[in-house]
Amino acid sequence: MLPCKMTSQTAQVLLSLDAEAVGLLKDGINFKKNPRDGKCYIIYKSSEGFKACKNQCKHQGGLFIQDIEDLDGRTVKCTKHNWKLNVSTMNYVNPPDSFLQDELEVEISDDGGLQLVELNPIDPWLADPREPLELLDGEVKVTYMTHACMELQLGQRRFMFDPWLKGPAFARGWWLLHEPPKDSLDRLCAADLIYISHMHSDHLSYPTLKVLSERRPDIPIYVGDTSRPVFWYLEQSQVKLTNINVVPFGVWQDIDEHLRFMILMDGVHPEMDTCIIVEYKGHMILNTVDCTRPNGGRLPQNVDLMMSDFAGGASGFPMTFHGGKYTDSWKADFIKTERKKLLTYKAQLVKSLQPRIYCPFAGYFVEAHPSDRYVKDTNIKNSAQDLNTHITKLAPDVMTWTPKPGSVLDLGLALRDSTNSEAITNPPASAKIYKDSWDFALYVDELNSAISCEIFKHQSWIQFYYTWAGFQNYNLVVRCLFTLLPALSDPPWLLSALLGH
Repeated sequence: MLPCKMTSQTAQVLLSLDAEAVGLLKDGINFKKNPRDGKCYIIYKSSEGFKACKNQCKHQGGLFIQDIEDLDGRTVKCTKHNWKLNVSTMNYVNPPDSFLQDELEVEISDDGGLQLVELNPIDPWLADPREPLELLDGEVKVTYMTHACMELQLGQRRFMFDPWLKGPAFARGWWLLHEPPKDSLDRLCAADLIYISHMHSDHLSYPTLKVLSERRPDIPIYVGDTSRPVFWYLEQSQVKLTNINVVPFGVWQDIDEHLRFMILMDGVHPEMDTCIIVEYKGHMILNTVDCTRPNGGRLPQNVDLMMSDFAGGASGFPMTFHGGKYTDSWKADFIKTERKKLLTYKAQLVKSLQPRIYCPFAGYFVEAHPSDRYVKDTNIKNSAQDLNTHITKLAPDVMTWTPKPGSVLDLGLALRDSTNSEAITNPPASAKIYKDSWDFALYVDELNSAISCEIFKHQSWIQFYYTWAGFQNYNLVVRCLFTLLPALSDPPWLLSALLGH
């Protein structure tokens, strides 16, 4: 890797409010001043949460005050030239279509407090800009493997994202929906570099990395410098990887004269989630992965290719809840509403960023184990094709790509002519698209063997874990529908220990 002269992107806390102060915030517009430095901020409270920005007009830096002409309580007015800002959208409405106010990240702490956070710099990819060069046919190819795993051929180098190519994720909860190409593990082991976005096991797959470690343990792997390390459990996993590189946020990592990449933090989960910009010969590929608000919502516009998640349904809520309001009809309505909100957000994000090409991925998983059939049947996911159809209506100039495992996008061809049928190569008709078997016994037996771990033999250790994990002020309720544990041999205090926290 070539030496880098940039400084790392940082997250600065501008204002902190304790839980009591948060409780006093009214619906609508709230003006707050930091008592330490006197700087002023605007916090907008609604049923959807909080939005915040600096109390500073982007025109000439004037202060905002409440706009008494606004009956909805969403607009503030600059004291210098009467410019008006709708704080609920962060759009300037007078003059219209002039500026978009820079939004601050609002972080809610476990105790109910609130922090306003600013990333600095907010757009680090603008450092050392490069003019795009003409791409030859076949020079940049993007191959979809499965779920969040993409292979980028960038000239003579191959860059792999988030390789989950075998085994389950989240214990036995998730399994691959798509059948990876037969040579996917060989291609992984032949890659020049790998990016792993975060520690969730559908991105950090130890069954996959075990194969890699046995065949090529020194392959360069890059992760962001999150406070919760991506490879937190590497030693316990006994997977031997010897070339893991933790890189700072917002800094170009130069691989050669044409190829570089930059890892960015998520605004909602900066301790864990990351996304990446890859640039080759001045052409940008943006992969936001699972980030809820990548880089605090500030992202490069008009990139050549954008990829993001789309499906929803990652949480077991509310399918794993039972009784009270959690009827089947309530769950169905909740799922429908949440999926629609996610689909609308993704489509609006693509519309605002206007990438040349958009590809939904990182959502191709299935709750395939027989004991999770109820979750599978009720946890309806968004369709990639439905999202792309919605995007086509909102942003007709954006080319969309719904990938199949093994399909290839020739970026140069697609950029020159998005209607060129040769820009996308689909797998042969004989290729297997969907998995129909998952080797349950192999992996579930290994998971069950962990139950004999020493920790389950000592009640105090279990209690210590739940204290360490932060369970407090509410009950953890366990409802066993199907168990993989040898129930007759379980110590009788185990369940009571769980129910007691």
